[in-house]
Amino acid sequence: MISVKKNDIETRLADAREELAGVKKFPDSEFIGIIKELGFRCELCARCCTKEFNDHVFLLDTDLAIIRQITPDSITPAPYYEFCDQKGRFYVSGYALKTKPDGSCIFLENKRCKIYDKRPSICRVYPYMLHREADDSGKVDWRQISGLNEHGSYYSELDNSECEAIARETRDYEEAYLIQMIGFLEAVEAHFRKNGLKHVQSIYDRKIREFLKGKCELEVFVCYKGGFEKCDLKPDAD
Repeated sequence: MISVKKNDIETRLADAREELAGVKKFPDSEFIGIIKELGFRCELCARCCTKEFNDHVFLLDTDLAIIRQITPDSITPAPYYEFCDQKGRFYVSGYALKTKPDGSCIFLENKRCKIYDKRPSICRVYPYMLHREADDSGKVDWRQISGLNEHGSYYSELDNSECEAIARETRDYEEAYLIQMIGFLEAVEAHFRKNGLKHVQSIYDRKIREFLKGKCELEVFVCYKGGFEKCDLKPDAD
């Protein structure tokens, strides 16, 4: 893993702000055209609701408020913590839904979502995306669809109003996600500066190894609405 240098928070902030500007400028007509051409239709296979297929369900702050009203203990700090300070405390940009022992979403039952009407934003827009990502050759470009040919059916007939609604909802999600990420980076930057902290990759790696071996707990600070909520994770916790 690459160490985070002194100015990496500023670099990541600049990148996130640039991407947000790019999302806002991405032509509606181009995105709508891609959606219409692919004609994706869900086949209710529920593969996207499993950890094996989709890793985790990241929650926007608005999603978190809803999920906490339904089942407060169904959330956990999102994986892949972004930073770890010299005191061994981790920082992450938000929460995710917990999964069952078999890797399926905590709200999945008989291949159906128990909270479908109140499901998180990413579940509503998936598999559509609108962010920059490197392809297999390393070229960075805009990506619009996730998991092609791995689920669902394609080339269905979608009317213009449906494509427009998908594009609008996806853009709203991507903008909200980037705004939340920018808020997290700003909060970490201010917290580190105020308290004389810095990211130390060697401590990050050591603590994660010890945690995975069951030798320690993790102290994780999760960003929520510009502040941090402290979570103590025990080994083998979801």
